Amino acid sequence: MGKVSRPRVVAKQHLADLDLPEQVTLSLAELAAAAKEHLLSLSVALGLATLKELMEDELTRIVGPKGRHRSDRTAYRHGSERRSVTLGGRRVQIERPRARARDGAELPLATYAAVSDRDLLTEAALARMLVGISTRQYGRGLEPVGSDVGSRGVSRSAVSRRFIAATRAKLDQLRARDLSALGLLAVFIDGIQVADHTIVVALGVDERAEKHVLGLEEGTTENAAVCQRLVSGLIERGLPTDRAILFVIDGGKALRKAIRDTYGALAPVQRCVLHKGRNVTDHLPEGLQPVIRRKLDQAWRMDDPDEAERALRRLASSLEEAHPGAAASIREGLEETLTVVRLGLSPALIKTFRSTNPIDSLCDGIRTMQRNVKNWRSGTMAERWTAAASLEREKRFRRINGYRDLWILKRALDRHTKEVAPSRSAA
Repeated sequence: MGKVSRPRVVAKQHLADLDLPEQVTLSLAELAAAAKEHLLSLSVALGLATLKELMEDELTRIVGPKGRHRSDRTAYRHGSERRSVTLGGRRVQIERPRARARDGAELPLATYAAVSDRDLLTEAALARMLVGISTRQYGRGLEPVGSDVGSRGVSRSAVSRRFIAATRAKLDQLRARDLSALGLLAVFIDGIQVADHTIVVALGVDERAEKHVLGLEEGTTENAAVCQRLVSGLIERGLPTDRAILFVIDGGKALRKAIRDTYGALAPVQRCVLHKGRNVTDHLPEGLQPVIRRKLDQAWRMDDPDEAERALRRLASSLEEAHPGAAASIREGLEETLTVVRLGLSPALIKTFRSTNPIDSLCDGIRTMQRNVKNWRSGTMAERWTAAASLEREKRFRRINGYRDLWILKRALDRHTKEVAPSRSAA
């Protein structure tokens, strides 16, 4: 038979039974009460107590020890006042000690200034709203700080004001970005639908294969003025016009016209084959769509661009009689669906740059962050939300697929520049 351990009887010992100094006993009792509510409340209580001690130490360095008269004293204590500091996503009330110089001027406390910055509050509101916390539920999403700590700045209106200010700053930041030093090789442009508004977004790829959100404009991909404003804005902020840059677009005519009017033949344009495939199959009966889509994909995967073009034209001719709309869709912009193949890129780079998938992924992330918004009041609101969500998603960007072969794209663009630049200068 195995050994059975005898249970130990432990008597519960209260703070009052401990032989401790009275001040220590009272402090432990206060901390124990805070710990009953939540461990985070205990941390807040400790943090606020530490802040109080730091402010008192700084005050002592400024005015000297309390209760000691000194003839060389240059400042004196002036009581305290109720003020607030930033704690997570709220403002909490504290007692701030005051000091004045002998001439009566108020002396600031560096310790208080460090913890009272309202920019931290704005950043907290922006981060929480972008992950889906509404203004109504904002307070419930914050960490518990204890019932004895007075909180401010968590009302629906206060959070809304901070969020509007934060998103407006993000939009201004995005539109002021300097693009001249990025060394951009390619630009993806596509639109995202936000309620009744279309936001046209530009995403760039630099020489290190890193992605950057370049800018946005509210409008529609079929609006020539909006597309021209977007492209012109990128150029004003440093997008080069003296060398070739690969543009990958969804096929909108207004966007294609804006690029052609600005760059002419200098900028090779790749039409998204995914958008083109959908446009073609939309003209076909449902039973024929998989067959035609498979033939389109087979042609676009060919290594020889001339052979791929002939295959596409043969397919268009075969559909001419029965489905003229599909045939016309194949022929429209056919050459631009093969641009990356004609540039001689590697298979990995062709897969990356033959569609707008990189910017579509960005747009999916933006939609996720905007999913809880039900009432879009204006185009400006849509722009602010999209800019803030874009910059937040940018933090998670990875390098493009095929980044090791990016030197091939750079070499191809340099070659294209040398071929086109003389005729462009003459024109």
